[in-house]
Amino acid sequence: MLLDTSGLVCYFDRSDYRHPEAVQTFRSTTSKKVVHSYVLAEFIPLCRSRRLDMGKALAFAKELLESEDVAVVWVDEQIHRAALSLLVERPDKTYSLCDAVSFVVMRLLGITEALTTDRHFEQEGFTRLLEP
Repeated sequence: MLLDTSGLVCYFDRSDYRHPEAVQTFRSTTSKKVVHSYVLAEFIPLCRSRRLDMGKALAFAKELLESEDVAVVWVDEQIHRAALSLLVERPDKTYSLCDAVSFVVMRLLGITEALTTDRHFEQEGFTRLLEP
């Protein structure tokens, strides 16, 4: 399961109405949890924009990095270029670069599910595990 920015915020933010579902999905999955460095880069400013506790958000991001249950993919030039190519191939979509990196990583690793609220994952043929 890929951990997307929106899914991580739902998991982290106890006031989000999807928090219980995100926690249950996160904890019950038997597949490897994967996150990439661009998601981690997006997570912090999204927490800041929602006025969440930054100390706790940073601690949570650090926990993800150190967790034995979460594999971190560090985006390199090859993945970044592949994501840019995907964006060029999909001019009709409103995907972010982070979304495109997620799709590339998921295909590389054979991942079909994402802890996300983002409909773009479904547009690319993946399973979105949280409602918007």
